[in-house]
Amino acid sequence: MVTLRNTPDWFTTPEPNPQAELRLFCFPYAGGGETIFRRWPSHLPSTIEVCAAQLPGRGRRMKEPPRTRLSTLAREIADAARPYLDKPFALFGHSMGAVIAFELARLLRRETGTAPLRLFVSGHRAPQIPKSVPSIHNLPEEDFFEELRRFNGTPAEVLEHRELMGLMLPLLRADFELIETYTYTDAEPLDCPITAFGGERDVSVSRAELERWREQTAANFFLHMFEGDHFFLNEAGPRLLQIIRRDLGTA
Repeated sequence: MVTLRNTPDWFTTPEPNPQAELRLFCFPYAGGGETIFRRWPSHLPSTIEVCAAQLPGRGRRMKEPPRTRLSTLAREIADAARPYLDKPFALFGHSMGAVIAFELARLLRRETGTAPLRLFVSGHRAPQIPKSVPSIHNLPEEDFFEELRRFNGTPAEVLEHRELMGLMLPLLRADFELIETYTYTDAEPLDCPITAFGGERDVSVSRAELERWREQTAANFFLHMFEGDHFFLNEAGPRLLQIIRRDLGTA
């Protein structure tokens, strides 16, 4: 059986498991990488193989240009993942990753007729809601950093590390451009259930905006709110993964 271990460019498996019954593909927030999901397998049963997306411009793909158009990125991910959809699968994405996962699900439905068991979206408003804030990806450097602080869209420890921020600036600009130039196209709701996650103190995404993910599925929808801001993911890990486990029928 082919596994994702043979395709290190696009996916990494923190704990490869050829005997797993399903795969959970995970997509990071802006500026993030596959290391976000490194500890997830320890909180999930052996029936689930975690497959973390390794996107261009980070990690071992640091020298590759990050993508700035979501449609291009979704196409590349779909082409890379398609040979490995020989098992049931689910998709998870946080913030930027939520929209990547959503568009990937729609692309796979349109072109292959395959669908995830469930789509997990975290820390991002429903895609059909128009953007209500100005774009920031092309601001001067200091203004860009200030907007990142205001939106609380980048971990504080990263923002305070000037040398690291200098290295990450092209990637962050590209990731924000990818999200800020994304255009939602109306289509039939997905057939798979959607589970949404949000932070109670996330000033960039409201509960009402998360609720509207309900419109993107013809199946069940569930919303779970956690203590914390946009990066509630860092503190809510075990509880969030318990919900994922349950929703995938492996609790």
